[in-house]
Amino acid sequence: MNIRNSVYLLLAMSFTASADDAAIAAVIDDFHDAAAHGDNARYLGHMTDDAVFMGTDEWERWPKQPDFVDYVGGRFKDGIGWTYRSVQRNIRLADAGNIAWFDEVIFSETSGRFRGTGVVVLENGTWKIAHYAMSFLVFNENWEDVIELSKQTSAMKKNTETDQ
Repeated sequence: MNIRNSVYLLLAMSFTASADDAAIAAVIDDFHDAAAHGDNARYLGHMTDDAVFMGTDEWERWPKQPDFVDYVGGRFKDGIGWTYRSVQRNIRLADAGNIAWFDEVIFSETSGRFRGTGVVVLENGTWKIAHYAMSFLVFNENWEDVIELSKQTSAMKKNTETDQ
């Protein structure tokens, strides 16, 4: 392979990666937009059938079928969901070109900044979210306070469970 062909190959690979990055970013952005508008079908349509959504509470592991579908249906029933917008995102496409993972910092006017991480897969030419995990961002300076608060809440929940 000569130098010119190598340059063309590198340019083509670069274009494909950036086109995939743009398509993946568009799916994630529309996923967030659908939630903001309480659009159940559009929101869940961005997920694979076997997707999992990890919420911020320790027990929140929502398989799409049936748990997350039921939860989202209830939350979006009045056309109102939750609003997060991405303020920073990184996407990494696997060498095979059909799986990518991402991390993003998302912002809510009411609750502040969170981190979202996920995996997307290419299904029949469309990028779909197979896994999304959302977590609170905690400043290192607040870490000890958060640990103490979590211990207190955990103890309170254990006491409540024993009382029942």
